[in-house]
Amino acid sequence: MTDIFAHACTKAWEPTPDGNRRRVLVHTDELMMVEFAFEKSGVGALHSHPHVQASYVAEGRFEVTIDGRSEILEKGSSFIVPSNLVHGVRALEAGRLVDSFAPCRADFLG
Repeated sequence: MTDIFAHACTKAWEPTPDGNRRRVLVHTDELMMVEFAFEKSGVGALHSHPHVQASYVAEGRFEVTIDGRSEILEKGSSFIVPSNLVHGVRALEAGRLVDSFAPCRADFLG
């Protein structure tokens, strides 16, 4: 387990394979919170994983696609991705997503 409290300023950003940035904020084996930053037109490529994902739009506007259905979401909106559904995002303007994963994404700790 990591710290119970986390301060964003102490967490390092790292590049993602699709050209964006992420930083793991907090996690246990059962749950993880990760912040993602996108430049305008940045893409989170379509993918799937066994983890349940809940996401909050902290800043910006995104086109979010889940299981072939797309919607435009802006600051304050959220979405959930059930296990193994194909999903991805496109940043319509620069923005940030805060994603929670259950269980923890061990591949992000690497």
